[in-house]
Amino acid sequence: MDVFRVPVSNTVVETPGESTNAYIVGTDSALLVDPGGESDELDAAIADRAVDHIAVTHHHPDHVAGISRYAAETGATVWARRGREQSFRAATGVVPDRTLRCGTAIETDAGHVRVLETPGHAPEHVSFAAGDSHLVGDLAVASGSVVVGAPEGDMRAYLGSLRRVYVRAPATLYPGHGSVIDAPQATVRRLIDHRREREHSVLSAVEAGAASLPEITDAAYEKDVSDVRRLAEATVKAHLEKLAVEKQVVWDGTHASVPE
Repeated sequence: MDVFRVPVSNTVVETPGESTNAYIVGTDSALLVDPGGESDELDAAIADRAVDHIAVTHHHPDHVAGISRYAAETGATVWARRGREQSFRAATGVVPDRTLRCGTAIETDAGHVRVLETPGHAPEHVSFAAGDSHLVGDLAVASGSVVVGAPEGDMRAYLGSLRRVYVRAPATLYPGHGSVIDAPQATVRRLIDHRREREHSVLSAVEAGAASLPEITDAAYEKDVSDVRRLAEATVKAHLEKLAVEKQVVWDGTHASVPE
């Protein structure tokens, strides 16, 4: 299926030098996914196509900042996750025209694009199956890892979403950041293994007597995380919440311990 990637530099997140990938599926009746900002390159890509639909993988600013302008310019149908309409409006300033959920099909001239629920990075996060390719937003990256931080991030949901994509065995993943992923299963396996290793470090820290979030974070990371302290602690907290649900630790939101 025809998928066109346009990296757009963003200025709305903590790392403004990073770009967010916008995608256009189709040509004569196209779907625009994750317009995270405005750029001459994206303007040109849209001008060459008839954009009939706009949707996002999730509501983070670096994925939605261009929605208002491009919705007004194209007159496209704007889609939002069912049950998250108010969150979408708050993030974009746009009232959605239609809602989507798992299995929803958005019709383009390149074929039907189907919605797959992939929460974890954000509660409303979805992916889009375009033929044998998946547009996965912040579910996966070709290198490094995805932030899954409490209170919004849900580590159990995130790992479940990775496994859901793994068993579907798509040929290509189009991520929200970075290069296209041509080895999806190996990448997803790497991301799952990374989370398992971090979880083991967090659990080992608690078992060794670390109790507070800062203590556990210091013990769970071998490297200095002072430059990304907030994100590191949010990630550790998401792991603790998962471990608490699975009854491997006792976590009251402030201190952790091993079950008696």
